[in-house]
Amino acid sequence: MSFFYTSFMTPLCEIILAGNEQGLSHLHMQTGEGHRVFEIDPSWVRNDDFFVGITKQINEFLAGERTEFDVRLNPQGTDFQRMVWDELRRIPCGETRSYKDVAIALGNENASRAVGTANGKNPIPLIIPCHRVIAANGGLAGFAHGTKIKQKLLDLEAKA
Repeated sequence: MSFFYTSFMTPLCEIILAGNEQGLSHLHMQTGEGHRVFEIDPSWVRNDDFFVGITKQINEFLAGERTEFDVRLNPQGTDFQRMVWDELRRIPCGETRSYKDVAIALGNENASRAVGTANGKNPIPLIIPCHRVIAANGGLAGFAHGTKIKQKLLDLEAKA
């Protein structure tokens, strides 16, 4: 099965998408900040047409014209990470939750750090909205692509 990728510019940054018929597995934001490093595997095939629908939805979201995504996802991670990522998708656009809120929703109020770790490994930010998770004191905490872009995303959603 072929694995595809594309890249495109948005008002915020360049975005790289990667996936196959099973779904989107990577969304990388080239912000020049944060600690996330992403490399395109030489075996992947560039296929812009494969991602037209997802690209359109991301551009609509960033323009304030969309609050939800209708995208088949295929993130790779542990069972716990996938549980966290599923919970993140339940956070409505324009709202935030603390790491502890997410841990409680998963049934373990002591799992805040584990939730934070899973958040940091989220391979599909924006669509799996890890930017909506903040510190209990209301601070931004971290974001793999940098806190400046996290604040921009939260500000964008506050207007939606």
